[in-house]
Amino acid sequence: MAETASFVDPVFLARFGLSRANVLDYFLHPLNPFRTKANTSNEVLSMQGINIGMIMAQGTGAKPPPLMLSVAEEEYALALKHLTGEQYELLPPPPDEDPNAVAQSPLYTIRHVLRSNQAVVKVLGVYYVLEGAIYKSPTVRGSMKANVARTVGALSDACDALSTSARWEPSTGFTWHFEAKDDDEDDEEFASSAAKRRRKRRRRILDNRPPGAHTEEEEEGIRASEAIDSILVRLSKSFVVVNGKTRAIQPKSEDKKETKN
Repeated sequence: MAETASFVDPVFLARFGLSRANVLDYFLHPLNPFRTKANTSNEVLSMQGINIGMIMAQGTGAKPPPLMLSVAEEEYALALKHLTGEQYELLPPPPDEDPNAVAQSPLYTIRHVLRSNQAVVKVLGVYYVLEGAIYKSPTVRGSMKANVARTVGALSDACDALSTSARWEPSTGFTWHFEAKDDDEDDEEFASSAAKRRRKRRRRILDNRPPGAHTEEEEEGIRASEAIDSILVRLSKSFVVVNGKTRAIQPKSEDKKETKN
C-alpha cells in the first residue's frame, strides 16, 4: 500500500470517540488495511478481555480499580511483553502532554513490532493516528529518496537555466546574459535546445537485462545515478579550478574555426 494512503472509520469515532484507552482497538479494526493479517498478541489479549480501558476500570490482581491511564498502559505493555509474535505498541505521549489525560488527543503513535522474547524486539513499522486518520510513517529510505530526488531535480533545472545564459566570444571569453530579450535569437535557440534535452532525458539500462527485469529499487538507483552523473559531467565541461579559482573552459578548436569563418 502507498505510504500516502490513510484509513478512517467514522462509525467507530462517532460511537466511541478516540483516546489513548481505545486507540489500539481502533487500529485493530478489521477493515484497517495497515494492520497485519497475522494473529497479533493484542488480539490474544483482546479475546481474554484485556485492553487498556478494561484495566483502568477493573484493575489487576495486585492493583485495585480504578487505575490511572498511565498505570493501565504500563500494565498492558507488561502483558504484551509476556507474549511473543507480532504486536502493536502504543508509544508514550509527548513530554508536554499529561500522560493521565483521557480526553481525545490529536496525535497517537503506534509501533508494529515482532517480539521474540521480553528483551528482543524488531520494529516492523510505525503508524500515526492523526485526528482519527491512520497513516503509515515513511521509512528513512523513502525520505532520503524523496529528498535526493528533489535536490537532483532542482540542480538539474538550475544547470539548464544557466546553460541558456552562457555566451562565449573570442575576445571576451565566457559571459552571462540573464536578461531576456525578445530579439535575441541565440537565447531562443539555447532555450529550445535545453527543452529538448529535458524531453529526451530518459532512463537508460546499464546492463543487458530488459527494462521489466529490474526491481523498483534498482530502477530508482539507476535514475538517481544518471541524474547526478549528468550534472557532474555538465559542470566539469563548463568550469575548471586553477590555482584555487574557478575558470570557464574555452570551446574546442573546431568551434574557434567556425567563429573565425
